[in-house]
Amino acid sequence: MTRRLGIKLLCGGILAVSTSIVAITQEVKKAECVFDSSLHATGRGMAHWYDKSNGGLETITGVSYAEAGCSKCHVSSCDACHKTDLNGKSGYSTESARNQDKCLSCHGREAHMIMRIDKEANTPDVHVARGMTCMDCHTAREVHGDGMAYTSMKEQGAMDVKCEQCHESPKQSVSHTVHGNKLACEACHVRHVVSCNSCHFETIMKENKRVSLPLTGWKFLMNANGQVTSANMQSFVVPENKTFLMFAPQFSHSVKKDGTTCEECHGTKIVKQIRKGQIHLSWLERGKEQNIQGVIPVLSGVEYKCVYHDYENGMWTPISNPVPPKVQYVGYGSPLTEEQLKQMAKPQKMPK
Repeated sequence: MTRRLGIKLLCGGILAVSTSIVAITQEVKKAECVFDSSLHATGRGMAHWYDKSNGGLETITGVSYAEAGCSKCHVSSCDACHKTDLNGKSGYSTESARNQDKCLSCHGREAHMIMRIDKEANTPDVHVARGMTCMDCHTAREVHGDGMAYTSMKEQGAMDVKCEQCHESPKQSVSHTVHGNKLACEACHVRHVVSCNSCHFETIMKENKRVSLPLTGWKFLMNANGQVTSANMQSFVVPENKTFLMFAPQFSHSVKKDGTTCEECHGTKIVKQIRKGQIHLSWLERGKEQNIQGVIPVLSGVEYKCVYHDYENGMWTPISNPVPPKVQYVGYGSPLTEEQLKQMAKPQKMPK
Protein backbone atom coordinates (compact mmCIF):
# COMPACT_ATOMS: atom_id res chain seq x y z
CA MET A 1 0.00 0.00 0.00
CA THR A 2 1.33 3.43 -0.95
CA ARG A 3 1.90 5.81 1.95
CA ARG A 4 0.53 9.33 1.38
CA LEU A 5 1.38 12.62 3.03
CA GLY A 6 -1.43 14.21 5.06
CA ILE A 7 -1.07 18.00 5.23
CA LYS A 8 -2.85 20.17 7.75
CA LEU A 9 -2.88 23.97 7.69
CA LEU A 10 -2.56 25.48 11.15
CA CYS A 11 -3.31 29.06 12.24
CA GLY A 12 -0.60 31.44 11.09
CA GLY A 13 0.07 29.54 7.92
CA ILE A 14 2.38 26.85 9.38
CA LEU A 15 2.23 23.50 7.61
CA ALA A 16 2.23 20.38 9.74
CA VAL A 17 3.07 17.17 7.86
CA SER A 18 2.14 13.67 9.03
CA THR A 19 2.18 10.26 7.33
CA SER A 20 -1.00 8.32 6.77
CA ILE A 21 -2.08 5.26 4.80
CA VAL A 22 -5.47 6.83 4.18
CA ALA A 23 -5.80 9.16 1.20
CA ILE A 24 -7.01 12.68 1.89
CA THR A 25 -10.45 13.14 0.38
CA GLN A 26 -11.60 16.51 1.73
CA GLU A 27 -10.40 19.92 0.67
CA VAL A 28 -7.93 21.66 2.96
CA LYS A 29 -9.34 24.97 4.11
CA LYS A 30 -7.46 27.99 5.36
CA ALA A 31 -7.86 28.42 9.09
CA GLU A 32 -9.80 31.49 10.16
CA CYS A 33 -7.69 34.16 11.83
CA VAL A 34 -9.35 36.30 14.48
CA PHE A 35 -7.36 39.36 13.40
CA ASP A 36 -8.96 39.30 9.94
CA SER A 37 -12.28 40.47 11.42
CA SER A 38 -10.75 43.09 13.73
CA LEU A 39 -11.28 46.79 13.12
CA HIS A 40 -7.55 47.23 12.61
CA ALA A 41 -7.77 44.85 9.66
CA THR A 42 -11.16 45.72 8.18
CA GLY A 43 -11.44 49.48 8.67
CA ARG A 44 -15.19 48.96 8.87
CA GLY A 45 -15.66 52.11 10.93
CA MET A 46 -14.58 54.33 8.06
CA ALA A 47 -16.46 52.21 5.53
CA HIS A 48 -19.62 52.50 7.63
CA TRP A 49 -19.72 56.28 7.87
CA TYR A 50 -18.63 56.74 4.25
CA ASP A 51 -21.32 54.49 2.77
CA LYS A 52 -24.24 56.17 0.98
CA SER A 53 -26.72 53.83 2.67
CA ASN A 54 -25.77 55.55 5.95
CA GLY A 55 -25.99 59.04 4.47
CA GLY A 56 -22.23 59.23 4.20
CA LEU A 57 -19.77 61.09 2.01
CA GLU A 58 -20.43 58.70 -0.87
CA THR A 59 -23.80 60.43 -1.38
CA ILE A 60 -22.02 63.47 -2.86
CA THR A 61 -18.82 61.89 -4.25
CA GLY A 62 -20.46 59.03 -6.16
CA VAL A 63 -17.27 57.05 -5.50
CA SER A 64 -17.40 53.77 -3.58
CA TYR A 65 -15.30 53.18 -0.47
CA ALA A 66 -13.15 50.64 -2.34
CA GLU A 67 -12.48 53.09 -5.17
CA ALA A 68 -11.63 55.89 -2.73
CA GLY A 69 -8.66 53.88 -1.47
CA CYS A 70 -9.37 54.60 2.20
CA SER A 71 -8.87 50.94 3.14
CA LYS A 72 -5.16 51.24 2.32
CA CYS A 73 -4.69 53.04 5.63
CA HIS A 74 -5.47 49.91 7.61
CA VAL A 75 -3.35 47.01 8.77
CA SER A 76 -2.88 44.13 6.33
CA SER A 77 -1.14 41.65 8.64
CA CYS A 78 0.48 41.08 12.01
CA ASP A 79 3.82 42.18 10.52
CA ALA A 80 2.80 45.85 10.76
CA CYS A 81 3.18 45.79 14.55
CA HIS A 82 4.92 42.57 15.56
CA LYS A 83 7.63 42.10 12.94
CA THR A 84 11.11 42.88 14.21
CA ASP A 85 14.76 42.02 13.68
CA LEU A 86 16.07 39.16 15.78
CA ASN A 87 19.82 38.75 15.35
CA GLY A 88 19.66 39.60 11.67
CA LYS A 89 16.57 37.52 10.98
CA SER A 90 12.91 38.50 10.81
CA GLY A 91 10.83 37.47 13.78
CA TYR A 92 7.87 38.47 15.92
CA SER A 93 7.87 40.32 19.22
CA THR A 94 5.20 41.57 21.62
CA GLU A 95 7.72 44.14 22.84
CA SER A 96 7.88 45.61 19.34
CA ALA A 97 4.09 45.80 19.15
CA ARG A 98 3.80 47.55 22.52
CA ASN A 99 6.21 50.28 21.44
CA GLN A 100 4.41 53.63 21.52
CA ASP A 101 5.97 54.63 18.19
CA LYS A 102 4.22 51.71 16.48
CA CYS A 103 0.82 53.08 17.49
CA LEU A 104 1.65 56.69 16.66
CA SER A 105 3.04 55.81 13.23
CA CYS A 106 -0.59 55.21 12.14
CA HIS A 107 -2.54 57.34 14.60
CA GLY A 108 -1.09 60.57 13.25
CA ARG A 109 -3.67 62.99 14.63
CA GLU A 110 -2.61 62.05 18.14
CA ALA A 111 1.12 62.17 17.37
CA HIS A 112 1.44 65.14 15.05
CA MET A 113 -1.35 67.37 16.32
CA ILE A 114 -2.71 66.70 19.81
CA MET A 115 0.52 65.63 21.51
CA ARG A 116 2.48 68.37 19.74
CA ILE A 117 0.00 71.08 20.69
CA ASP A 118 -0.06 69.95 24.33
CA LYS A 119 3.73 69.77 24.47
CA GLU A 120 4.14 73.29 23.06
CA ALA A 121 1.55 74.62 25.52
CA ASN A 122 3.15 72.68 28.39
CA THR A 123 -0.21 71.05 29.12
CA PRO A 124 0.50 67.36 28.54
CA ASP A 125 -2.16 64.69 28.87
CA VAL A 126 -2.14 63.53 32.51
CA HIS A 127 -1.38 59.96 31.45
CA VAL A 128 1.46 60.98 29.12
CA ALA A 129 2.91 63.08 31.94
CA ARG A 130 3.08 59.94 34.07
CA GLY A 131 4.94 58.06 31.35
CA MET A 132 2.02 55.87 30.36
CA THR A 133 1.72 54.47 26.84
CA CYS A 134 -1.18 53.21 24.70
CA MET A 135 -1.04 49.61 25.89
CA ASP A 136 -1.23 50.62 29.55
CA CYS A 137 -4.94 51.20 28.93
CA HIS A 138 -5.84 49.41 25.70
CA THR A 139 -6.00 45.62 25.51
CA ALA A 140 -4.73 42.93 23.16
CA ARG A 141 -8.35 41.97 22.42
CA GLU A 142 -9.11 45.48 21.17
CA VAL A 143 -6.06 45.44 18.90
CA HIS A 144 -6.31 41.86 17.63
CA GLY A 145 -10.08 41.46 17.64
CA ASP A 146 -12.19 38.70 19.14
CA GLY A 147 -13.75 37.18 16.02
CA MET A 148 -16.64 39.67 15.95
CA ALA A 149 -16.79 42.00 12.95
CA TYR A 150 -17.64 45.24 14.77
CA THR A 151 -18.97 48.15 12.72
CA SER A 152 -17.11 50.79 14.70
CA MET A 153 -14.87 51.13 17.72
CA LYS A 154 -17.76 53.12 19.20
CA GLU A 155 -20.01 50.06 19.04
CA GLN A 156 -20.78 48.51 22.42
CA GLY A 157 -18.35 45.66 23.12
CA ALA A 158 -15.68 46.71 20.63
CA MET A 159 -13.48 48.45 23.21
CA ASP A 160 -12.43 47.40 26.69
CA VAL A 161 -10.77 50.60 27.87
CA LYS A 162 -12.72 52.68 30.38
CA CYS A 163 -11.70 55.36 32.83
CA GLU A 164 -13.24 53.25 35.58
CA GLN A 165 -10.61 50.55 35.05
CA CYS A 166 -8.24 52.70 37.11
CA HIS A 167 -10.53 55.34 38.60
CA GLU A 168 -13.02 53.08 40.38
CA SER A 169 -14.08 55.74 42.87
CA PRO A 170 -13.63 59.24 41.43
CA LYS A 171 -13.23 62.05 43.93
CA GLN A 172 -16.56 63.39 45.11
CA SER A 173 -17.26 66.86 43.74
CA VAL A 174 -20.18 69.14 42.96
CA SER A 175 -19.89 68.32 39.25
CA HIS A 176 -19.90 64.57 39.85
CA THR A 177 -22.91 64.88 42.14
CA VAL A 178 -24.94 67.17 39.86
CA HIS A 179 -24.27 65.34 36.61
CA GLY A 180 -24.22 61.81 37.99
CA ASN A 181 -24.08 59.30 35.14
CA LYS A 182 -25.48 61.75 32.59
CA LEU A 183 -22.01 62.80 31.46
CA ALA A 184 -19.14 60.58 30.36
CA CYS A 185 -15.79 61.40 31.97
CA GLU A 186 -14.38 62.75 28.71
CA ALA A 187 -17.15 65.36 28.40
CA CYS A 188 -15.39 67.34 31.13
CA HIS A 189 -11.86 65.95 31.29
CA VAL A 190 -10.89 66.10 27.60
CA ARG A 191 -9.09 69.42 27.12
CA HIS A 192 -9.60 69.87 23.36
CA VAL A 193 -10.01 68.06 20.05
CA VAL A 194 -8.26 68.67 16.74
CA SER A 195 -10.61 68.86 13.76
CA CYS A 196 -9.67 68.30 10.14
CA ASN A 197 -11.35 71.02 8.08
CA SER A 198 -11.71 71.09 4.28
CA CYS A 199 -10.40 67.55 3.74
CA HIS A 200 -9.87 67.66 -0.01
CA PHE A 201 -11.44 64.63 -1.67
CA GLU A 202 -10.09 65.34 -5.16
CA THR A 203 -6.50 65.25 -3.86
CA ILE A 204 -7.17 61.89 -2.23
CA MET A 205 -8.37 60.51 -5.56
CA LYS A 206 -5.77 62.07 -7.86
CA GLU A 207 -2.64 62.04 -5.70
CA ASN A 208 -3.48 59.41 -3.06
CA LYS A 209 -2.68 62.09 -0.48
CA ARG A 210 -4.78 63.38 2.40
CA VAL A 211 -4.67 67.14 2.98
CA SER A 212 -6.73 69.26 5.38
CA LEU A 213 -6.54 72.33 7.59
CA PRO A 214 -6.40 71.45 11.31
CA LEU A 215 -8.44 73.51 13.78
CA THR A 216 -8.36 73.24 17.57
CA GLY A 217 -9.09 75.09 20.80
CA TRP A 218 -12.58 73.65 20.90
CA LYS A 219 -14.53 70.61 22.05
CA PHE A 220 -17.91 69.46 20.79
CA LEU A 221 -20.56 67.69 22.87
CA MET A 222 -23.09 65.11 21.69
CA ASN A 223 -24.88 62.00 22.98
CA ALA A 224 -23.54 58.46 22.84
CA ASN A 225 -24.50 55.34 24.78
CA GLY A 226 -26.89 57.24 27.02
CA GLN A 227 -24.42 59.94 28.08
CA VAL A 228 -23.16 63.31 26.92
CA THR A 229 -19.62 62.83 25.63
CA SER A 230 -16.83 64.74 23.93
CA ALA A 231 -17.07 64.89 20.15
CA ASN A 232 -15.38 66.24 17.08
CA MET A 233 -16.25 67.50 13.62
CA GLN A 234 -14.70 66.93 10.21
CA SER A 235 -15.51 68.71 6.96
CA PHE A 236 -14.88 67.72 3.34
CA VAL A 237 -14.68 69.53 0.05
CA VAL A 238 -15.76 67.67 -3.08
CA PRO A 239 -15.52 68.83 -6.74
CA GLU A 240 -18.08 71.44 -7.83
CA ASN A 241 -17.68 73.12 -4.43
CA LYS A 242 -19.83 70.53 -2.68
CA THR A 243 -19.24 70.29 1.06
CA PHE A 244 -19.85 67.72 3.78
CA LEU A 245 -19.87 68.09 7.57
CA MET A 246 -19.82 65.23 10.03
CA PHE A 247 -19.97 65.05 13.83
CA ALA A 248 -18.88 62.03 15.87
CA PRO A 249 -18.00 61.17 19.47
CA GLN A 250 -14.25 61.29 20.02
CA PHE A 251 -11.99 60.63 22.95
CA SER A 252 -9.03 62.94 22.47
CA HIS A 253 -5.89 61.91 24.33
CA SER A 254 -5.57 65.37 25.83
CA VAL A 255 -6.92 64.60 29.28
CA LYS A 256 -6.72 67.07 32.14
CA LYS A 257 -7.00 66.40 35.86
CA ASP A 258 -9.44 69.22 36.59
CA GLY A 259 -12.67 69.06 34.64
CA THR A 260 -14.21 71.78 32.49
CA THR A 261 -15.76 74.46 34.70
CA CYS A 262 -19.47 75.23 34.92
CA GLU A 263 -18.94 78.63 33.28
CA GLU A 264 -17.28 77.02 30.24
CA CYS A 265 -20.42 75.01 29.40
CA HIS A 266 -23.41 76.83 30.89
CA GLY A 267 -24.83 80.17 29.82
CA THR A 268 -22.05 80.83 27.30
CA LYS A 269 -22.16 83.02 24.17
CA ILE A 270 -21.78 79.83 22.12
CA VAL A 271 -24.91 78.30 23.65
CA LYS A 272 -26.84 81.53 23.07
CA GLN A 273 -25.82 81.57 19.40
CA ILE A 274 -26.79 77.94 18.92
CA ARG A 275 -30.22 78.59 20.46
CA LYS A 276 -30.73 81.14 17.68
CA GLY A 277 -30.13 78.38 15.11
CA GLN A 278 -26.80 79.45 13.63
CA ILE A 279 -23.14 79.67 14.62
CA HIS A 280 -19.91 80.42 12.79
CA LEU A 281 -17.39 77.70 13.62
CA SER A 282 -14.73 79.40 11.50
CA TRP A 283 -14.25 82.60 9.51
CA LEU A 284 -11.59 84.52 7.59
CA GLU A 285 -9.58 87.20 9.34
CA ARG A 286 -6.83 88.96 7.34
CA GLY A 287 -6.82 86.07 4.90
CA LYS A 288 -6.40 83.39 7.58
CA GLU A 289 -9.01 81.02 8.95
CA GLN A 290 -9.93 81.55 12.59
CA ASN A 291 -12.21 79.35 14.65
CA ILE A 292 -14.38 79.69 17.69
CA GLN A 293 -12.88 78.57 21.00
CA GLY A 294 -14.67 76.66 23.72
CA VAL A 295 -17.33 74.02 24.29
CA ILE A 296 -19.76 73.60 21.38
CA PRO A 297 -23.04 71.65 21.69
CA VAL A 298 -24.07 69.66 18.61
CA LEU A 299 -27.76 69.96 17.73
CA SER A 300 -29.80 68.91 14.75
CA GLY A 301 -31.20 71.75 12.66
CA VAL A 302 -28.53 74.26 13.68
CA GLU A 303 -26.54 75.83 10.84
CA TYR A 304 -22.86 75.30 11.62
CA LYS A 305 -21.08 77.67 9.24
CA CYS A 306 -17.44 77.06 8.23
CA VAL A 307 -14.89 78.43 5.82
CA TYR A 308 -14.27 75.86 3.09
CA HIS A 309 -11.09 75.81 1.03
CA ASP A 310 -10.10 74.43 -2.35
CA TYR A 311 -6.62 72.90 -2.69
CA GLU A 312 -4.51 72.99 -5.83
CA ASN A 313 -0.75 72.95 -6.47
CA GLY A 314 -0.05 73.00 -2.75
CA MET A 315 -2.14 76.13 -2.19
CA TRP A 316 -5.35 76.62 -0.21
CA THR A 317 -7.95 79.03 -1.61
CA PRO A 318 -11.18 79.97 0.22
CA ILE A 319 -14.33 78.98 -1.68
CA SER A 320 -16.55 82.03 -2.09
CA ASN A 321 -19.90 80.28 -2.60
CA PRO A 322 -19.70 76.70 -1.36
CA VAL A 323 -22.76 74.47 -1.57
CA PRO A 324 -24.31 74.20 1.94
CA PRO A 325 -22.97 71.05 3.56
CA LYS A 326 -24.76 67.76 3.94
CA VAL A 327 -24.56 66.94 7.67
CA GLN A 328 -24.03 63.48 9.14
CA TYR A 329 -23.86 62.13 12.72
CA VAL A 330 -21.76 58.98 13.07
CA GLY A 331 -19.82 56.86 15.54
CA TYR A 332 -23.02 55.83 17.29
CA GLY A 333 -23.47 59.46 18.31
CA SER A 334 -26.55 61.65 18.12
CA PRO A 335 -27.19 65.38 18.61
CA LEU A 336 -28.08 66.82 21.99
CA THR A 337 -31.77 67.39 22.61
CA GLU A 338 -33.52 70.74 22.97
CA GLU A 339 -34.01 69.98 26.67
CA GLN A 340 -30.29 69.38 27.12
CA LEU A 341 -29.52 72.66 25.38
CA LYS A 342 -32.05 74.40 27.61
CA GLN A 343 -30.16 73.14 30.66
CA MET A 344 -26.88 74.39 29.19
CA ALA A 345 -28.45 77.82 28.64
CA LYS A 346 -28.84 78.30 32.39
CA PRO A 347 -25.80 80.12 33.84
CA GLN A 348 -24.03 78.08 36.50
CA LYS A 349 -21.11 78.90 38.77
CA MET A 350 -18.83 76.57 40.64
CA PRO A 351 -19.41 77.10 44.38
CA LYS A 352 -16.39 78.40 46.28
